[in-house]
Amino acid sequence: MSGTWQAFLGAVYTGSGTTFRVWSPTASTIELIFTDDKGEPVKDPVALKKNEDNYWEATVQSAQPGTLYKYKIDGKGPFPDLVSRFQPHGVHGPSMVVDPNAYKWSHKGFVTRNLRDCVIYEMHIGTFTQEGTYKAAADKLDYISDLGVTCIEILPLADWPGRWNWGYDGVALYSPSRAYGTPDELRALIDKAHGLGLTVVLDAVYNHLGPDGNYTGCYTSEYMSSTHNTPWGQALNLDGKHSAGVRRFLLENSLYWLNEYHFDGFRFDATHALGDDCEHPA
Repeated sequence: MSGTWQAFLGAVYTGSGTTFRVWSPTASTIELIFTDDKGEPVKDPVALKKNEDNYWEATVQSAQPGTLYKYKIDGKGPFPDLVSRFQPHGVHGPSMVVDPNAYKWSHKGFVTRNLRDCVIYEMHIGTFTQEGTYKAAADKLDYISDLGVTCIEILPLADWPGRWNWGYDGVALYSPSRAYGTPDELRALIDKAHGLGLTVVLDAVYNHLGPDGNYTGCYTSEYMSSTHNTPWGQALNLDGKHSAGVRRFLLENSLYWLNEYHFDGFRFDATHALGDDCEHPA
C-alpha cells in the first residue's frame, strides 16, 4: 500500500507520544484510564475532548508502546478500546499502545499476485500447527510453498474471548488474537510468506460481532443496526443515523490490515448479510 497511510482511529503512536481517538456521537464524557496488567488505574484519568464530528481525542506524550489503557464512558467502565491494536490479556482486559513501525520488513516490495494466478490454501492459525501460533505457522510455510500453493487465506484474527475459536465470533476488529502471539509475530509470518512468493489474504468478518466482549454499546448504541439482523446476531449500522461513523470504523479497519500488516487482500465473510438500504450514510 501507499506510504501516505496515516491511521486516524484508536491509539496512534506518533514516535514521541500517543494520540487517543474515540468515536461516540452520544457520550457526554470520555476519560482515558491508564492501567496495570489487571486493569487497575495507575495514573490520574485524562479527559478526552469532543470535536464537531463526534470524535473524542487527547494526546499524551508519556504514553509509549506497551502502555495499557481503557476508557470510561459517562463515568461507567472502564472498557477496552474498540480500536485496540492489541489485547494482551484478552478482550475484557486493558488495551495496549502498539508501534506499527517498530517491525522492520524484509520484503516491502512484494508484488501481489493476480487472483486468477492464486492457488489458495485456507489456514486456521490455531489448528495449522500443534503450537497454534503465528511463529509456528511461519516455520511451516516452506511446506505450503512446496505444495504449489501461491496464496494463503488466513481465517479471521479479530480477537475473541477464550483460547480457541474459528474466528467468526470476533469482537476486537483491530486486535490480532493474542491466543496466537504478538502483533509483530503476525507481521513476521506475513513477511516470511512474501519472501517465499506467497500472497496473503485475510478473512474479514464485518456482518456481525460476537456475543462476548462486544463493547460497542458501552460507547454508543449507534454502532449496531436497529433494523437489520443476521443469523449470527445484530448487524452493524451501515444505513441508519450516525452510520457514517460506523462505515469509517470498518473502512479504516481494512486499510489498517493492508498498511500496518501488509496483507494483500481480503475474503469478506457473508457480504449478503451487510444490511444497507440507503444511498448515502447519515
